[in-house]
Amino acid sequence: MTDEQLLRYSRHILLPQIGIEGQDNIVNARALVIGAGGLGSPAAYYLASAGIGTLVLADGDTVDLTNLQRQILHRTDAVGMTKVESGKRTLGEINPECKVIALAERLSGPRLEEEVALADIVLDCCDNFATRHAVNRACVKFAKPLVSGAAIRFDGQVAVFDSRQPDAPCYHCLFPEGQDVDEVRCAVMGVFAPLTGIIGTVQAAEALKLLIGCGTSLAGRLLLLDGLGMEWREIRVPRDPGCAVCRAEQRQ
Repeated sequence: MTDEQLLRYSRHILLPQIGIEGQDNIVNARALVIGAGGLGSPAAYYLASAGIGTLVLADGDTVDLTNLQRQILHRTDAVGMTKVESGKRTLGEINPECKVIALAERLSGPRLEEEVALADIVLDCCDNFATRHAVNRACVKFAKPLVSGAAIRFDGQVAVFDSRQPDAPCYHCLFPEGQDVDEVRCAVMGVFAPLTGIIGTVQAAEALKLLIGCGTSLAGRLLLLDGLGMEWREIRVPRDPGCAVCRAEQRQ
């Protein structure tokens, strides 16, 4: 690392669990953040400030005035801009060393697989089940660790699905595709602004730990946050031996 990098990331380097080697892992890593909204904003903020080498930000939406209550990547003068260009501008001001690739599209099919294959870590910060399941399938296929978050009203959740571990569950193990699950969105139900910051920041922390190789990840665990009572609950998530996604991939 350069002298400037040693100074910029010195508070990380001072931590024995990270050190120069761990910070090098961050600087040389490529993260894919899917969604530049309430969760993607704080997640991208902390990944960039921590020194992630390449951050791919994917989102097909534009900035709306209603986003500004919680989507902290975006400023008032960004209304009407694509979220990824607005995010790229903000992240460039935070850390010019972070290479931000702005993809103004909703990744799917071969494009999604292409970006997942290139990434070292994937953060699912989207707001719909179809994308979540597509991202999960791609992460299982290419054995990429996935950090998943969700937030609505005053309730949040975060989990890690790391298919590099033989006994670890995937997202489909927890939420099987095709089940009757009510899909609720912020535009209809509302969301407490700091909640997205809490969950998105936890996602960034889990992603960085996985890249560094320190601590214990949330793989096999689901954290649930009741923001009104500010209470956390943890649920153990076993791997489903009959899972149609991770079982099928292991057979190949």
